[in-house]
Amino acid sequence: MVISDENNPILIKPTRSQGAQFGVEMRNNRRALGVINQNLAGAHPYHRVVNKRALSEVHEICDKNLLHSDHRPITRKYAAQIASAQPPCPEESKKSNSSSTQNLTIWEDCPITDVEEDKVCTDHPVPMALEQTETMPDEKDQMEVEMEDIFEDAILDIDNTNAKNPLAVADYVDDLYAYYRKMESCSCVSSNYMAQQFDISDRMRAILIDWLIEVHYKFELRDETLFLTVNLIDRFLAQQAMVRKKLQLVGLVAMLLACKYEEVSVPVVDDLIFISDKAYSRKELLEMERLMLNALQYNMSVPTPYVFMRRYLKAAESDKKLETLSFFLVELCLVEYEMLRFPPSFLAAAAVYTAQCTLYGFKQWTKTCEWYTSYSEDQLLECSKLIVSFHDKAAAGKLTAVHRKYSTSKLGCTAKCQPAHFLVGSKQ
Repeated sequence: MVISDENNPILIKPTRSQGAQFGVEMRNNRRALGVINQNLAGAHPYHRVVNKRALSEVHEICDKNLLHSDHRPITRKYAAQIASAQPPCPEESKKSNSSSTQNLTIWEDCPITDVEEDKVCTDHPVPMALEQTETMPDEKDQMEVEMEDIFEDAILDIDNTNAKNPLAVADYVDDLYAYYRKMESCSCVSSNYMAQQFDISDRMRAILIDWLIEVHYKFELRDETLFLTVNLIDRFLAQQAMVRKKLQLVGLVAMLLACKYEEVSVPVVDDLIFISDKAYSRKELLEMERLMLNALQYNMSVPTPYVFMRRYLKAAESDKKLETLSFFLVELCLVEYEMLRFPPSFLAAAAVYTAQCTLYGFKQWTKTCEWYTSYSEDQLLECSKLIVSFHDKAAAGKLTAVHRKYSTSKLGCTAKCQPAHFLVGSKQ
């Protein structure tokens, strides 16, 4: 028959055995199942949920209360009996009336009931809240360990917190650093360019940079200025032969150009002449500035280790202590001529890795650091060993400007940290 209103017609077809009462009973059953779903949270499944393995072992049912030949809807009373019922033992099942199980059928994917109730069963899927899956303790422990490994090795999105900060340029910061990686070859020089210099040596270069680090600290200039100053010196000396008495003038002009590019308040020329003990005149300084700019073709925008340090420290989730130690180690590398063979990005990654090992006392290089630096721990180990050796002898000898700079309370006495000697003794 058809029951309809003006908008929603509904067609209900009664079965032969139940006639017109089938639709009513269906609604009662659904209402009863909803009650069980709300009141049996955490209890055993009701009698429609069958354990196949248990049935295959017992093959008989000894509880007559589970049979509802009159198709009565499941109520709270029956649900309570089902929840408190214990599984039948084999001896009791043998004593049960065999005639009560003759009309039962065991289905692979359907609960135990008579033929007429099977029709209702097909229309009532088991509620998900009543399904229970048992997990062995070993499986749970293994799952927890695997989840811990996943979270430990997960690659963090270090730009997620800066999505709304326009100064962080989170939308194209990856493209920006990809461009830096592509252009860093332009800022690199040959690691043996001193071979073409007839009057200066790598030792003289080290003395010059050690002095400039002290001048940079006294003038309270930005970190970017120091890295760009050293870059300009190396690039200029790689193209222009220079006598040793002009080497200090090259350093002063390189710092002047770096200040004009990076600083807001630039030191005046007279100040630079004064710190050189008036060894050069104003005319000589301006003439060297013109010569250096022409030799470099006015190319001042080059990626230095500083720009990579900021990115890699962010990937390492650094604090102030790790940041200061990383800059201490990378400034030690600026003095050493042999470190020119490493690209700026590689040198920055090695400094951050060595700083982490120095602070924590064990090897520390996460998947996030490896992802954003594109360098693995094995690749950085050789450079890191050299950095540890520089750290070990930083307070010895005459070139101690970096050690004295980072021994101040302003920089947290970072130079007093013990070097990571275990990296030197480790195998690659």
